[in-house]
Amino acid sequence: MEAYDTALVNSFYAFPEFRRSYGRPTGNESFEIPTAWQSGLINGARSAEIVGLFGQGYLADRFGYRKTMMVSLAAMSLFIFLAFFAVNIGMLLASQVLCGLSWGVFQTLSTTYAAEVVPVALRAYLTSTVNLCWLIGQLISVGVVRAFINNTSEWSYRIPLGLQWMWAIPILIGVAFAPESPWWLIRHNRPGDAKKSLLRLTRRAVGFNAHETVSMMKHTNEVEKHHNGGTSYWDCFKGTNLRRTEIAAAVWITQAWSGSALTGYAAYFYVQAGLTPERAFDLSTGMYGLAILGGIMAMFIMRVVGRRTLYIWGLAGCFITLLVTGGVSTRPESSAVSWALGSLVLLLTFIYDITIGPVCFALVAEIPSTRLRVKTVVLARVAYNIVSIISNVLMPKMLNPTAWDWGGKASFLWAGTCILCLIWCYFRLPEPMGLTYIELDVLFEKRASVNKFRQVQLKLASTGYFSLDTSGTDRANGWRGIAF
Repeated sequence: MEAYDTALVNSFYAFPEFRRSYGRPTGNESFEIPTAWQSGLINGARSAEIVGLFGQGYLADRFGYRKTMMVSLAAMSLFIFLAFFAVNIGMLLASQVLCGLSWGVFQTLSTTYAAEVVPVALRAYLTSTVNLCWLIGQLISVGVVRAFINNTSEWSYRIPLGLQWMWAIPILIGVAFAPESPWWLIRHNRPGDAKKSLLRLTRRAVGFNAHETVSMMKHTNEVEKHHNGGTSYWDCFKGTNLRRTEIAAAVWITQAWSGSALTGYAAYFYVQAGLTPERAFDLSTGMYGLAILGGIMAMFIMRVVGRRTLYIWGLAGCFITLLVTGGVSTRPESSAVSWALGSLVLLLTFIYDITIGPVCFALVAEIPSTRLRVKTVVLARVAYNIVSIISNVLMPKMLNPTAWDWGGKASFLWAGTCILCLIWCYFRLPEPMGLTYIELDVLFEKRASVNKFRQVQLKLASTGYFSLDTSGTDRANGWRGIAF
């Protein structure tokens, strides 16, 4: 739902009827949304999302994932009315701000819930699917706008806004019947309910032992409680949790600084590059379809090469593509240059969504401790939103012909931020693939280096340290010969 509406507003900037209704004349019977309002519409939502994120961190821990999500969906349904009946851009801004409160909940609660309802072997599939849901929402958004682009009435943009109601009710029903996170139940001393939740999440025919799983979850929770203590936001910055918070936040910031801001303004970018609005939305629709293909491929590639490797190669690919895009934009404006820029944005999108986009959600869900997962992911997303606010202030100015009018040269700026992120990932990003949550706890507690992260995990697995036998002999043998 968040992806649908945010992509909708960005697409409307290249939408003639929307600009005529909410923009200002610029001469030659054309209209533009002022850059201040462009930034305000996006950043108003981003700012409200930060409030929603912090609130979600408390509400989800207090009342559970299901109830928090259901209340947010109900509130979202009410706030859509304001956007649908907006008579000026100020009302549209108010709607974006109010909807942002619910979006703040959606942004992280879906990821943390996904990480807590599946075993290790399926963790990457489900967490990376969050990115796929984003892409599907964006694709539907661009497709809907493309269908109404030749409609000259106010319904050409009101109907796309109103279609948000079509998603809220089915999702609300689905969440109402979903089981609560078993990890949340363990943290609230409800092992019996956690066992029932686990049994709902598995088939009885596979021989799943819910009692042993609950025992391991309780053990993990007690280990984390012993090492880290509380579950407040401040605890995310204490001891080894500081490193985990840094990694989660930097990974999400990397998602914003890898050049993805260009794809978010794809339709507007194509128009400013010289393409007609119809052709711009055709290319945007194809772009999101290509991104979905990349997202599906990433699920399987991630299981083979790992999160860290895929993230680093994705950043390298984006960096090269951004440099080429900037170079092409220095050529005199022509039809060939416009098509080249459009093709490079498509390539950038594919590289991003086969690597950085989906891998980010897997990393931010796996890296935090189970007791602080919700709050760590909230802080990471807040960092992402702050960076996105800066990007959303800069992008309209860089692309708008009445402001800086950089066009494709904006790629040079994102190439610079991309290489900075690549350097950080090389030295600071560990590989969590295949690690259980208690294994991650031990590795972070022992301050294992990035290079030795996987090596340590393999040695621990070969010694049987993480069996349910907690005797002193097993613990001693498990660490013998391991150098951190």
